[in-house]
Amino acid sequence: MRSELVTTLKRRATEIIDGLAEHQEPVLITQHGLPAAYLVGVETFSRMQKKLEILEGVARGEKSILEGRVVPHQDAKRRMARWLE
Repeated sequence: MRSELVTTLKRRATEIIDGLAEHQEPVLITQHGLPAAYLVGVETFSRMQKKLEILEGVARGEKSILEGRVVPHQDAKRRMARWLE
């Protein structure tokens, strides 16, 4: 992963942003020698958001199972059929 100083970002923002689309990897921005932010392209960010939504859904499902909030398969099929109408 590429790393850039915040001062470099200020001077060469257009060039760095153009590189995001080409390389498809985040750029770590550092300030005073410490990690400060990640700069990612729009497509990369969108993919990350979609993956996060899926993982959050899986986590909610697992939590529901652990809490005993489940229904028999036939009931679930019936509910889904009504929902899809």
